[in-house]
Amino acid sequence: MDVTKILTELKQEREQLEEAIQSLERLARGRGKRRGRPPAWLAVEKRRGRPPGSKNKSAQPKSMAAA
Repeated sequence: MDVTKILTELKQEREQLEEAIQSLERLARGRGKRRGRPPAWLAVEKRRGRPPGSKNKSAQPKSMAAA
């Protein structure tokens, strides 16, 4: 085992980690509350009405109730 080689590799890795931390800190500082409408891919589709399988369904279908 070459200790000097291990030390140089660890120092390089530490530099890379420091750069990554700095870039993430810059991103975190730059983010504030966003304004405006979110993009379409981010918007969650909302369904209307009862959820499927709900227990409080009507007793008779509409076709039988009209008759």
